[in-house]
Amino acid sequence: MVPGGENQTVNNRLVMANYDAPALMYDSGVLYDEANPPQSVKKRMAKTKLNLKGLSDVQVIQQCTNIKTAMTGNANFATPTPSLTAFGTLITTAQTDLTASDNAATASKQATATKDTAIAALLAAAAQLATYVELTANGDETKIMSAGMQVRASSSAATTPNQVMNLSITSGDSAGELDLQWDPIPGAKSYEVQLSPDPVTATSWSGQPSPTKSKTAIFGLTSGARMWARVRAVNPAGQGAWSDVATKIVP
Repeated sequence: MVPGGENQTVNNRLVMANYDAPALMYDSGVLYDEANPPQSVKKRMAKTKLNLKGLSDVQVIQQCTNIKTAMTGNANFATPTPSLTAFGTLITTAQTDLTASDNAATASKQATATKDTAIAALLAAAAQLATYVELTANGDETKIMSAGMQVRASSSAATTPNQVMNLSITSGDSAGELDLQWDPIPGAKSYEVQLSPDPVTATSWSGQPSPTKSKTAIFGLTSGARMWARVRAVNPAGQGAWSDVATKIVP
């Protein structure tokens, strides 16, 4: 430190007064012993984004073509990797293969349509030939089979339906309504439903509308009355046996 607090020339060098004195300032007002000098700010590095995911094949090729066009002659990127020539070759190859794939798909659809037409014509001719064989054989199974065709099985005679099982009665949604349900019978075309007031006699049963499904609802009954029900299935061969009776007090 130079005595006197003024700048001095020592051995031909300018010595600044109070250079090492804490909390003293230059003429500019900046402290000699500035504790927190300005910090440099790091520049954020930008990253590339291709946006190729989710694009169609055509869109991918178009986007890559746009990139190649933008980079051609671009002084910012003098030596791209891969080279733009190699990148362009890949674009051309992808476009060629895509075109071939599209053409193959179109040809496949046309071939399928042609095949379906041929199969339909063959089936029609086979049916016509079967009719000829059937008429010519005049019902002779041996002759029909000698033509490489099979003989239809004789349809069995229809039988009356089985007995209805598991008839149940529940209260309906409104007063005077009963809901009936039972197990369905294979081959049944409809069901015959009968109700009887209490007590049940041979002549107390009365018919109800015939449902085609294995359930029905009956309305307009007297609330508080006990009712009995029975059901049987019906098909072209006749009527099945009556179910076991079920009973319920009308709500």
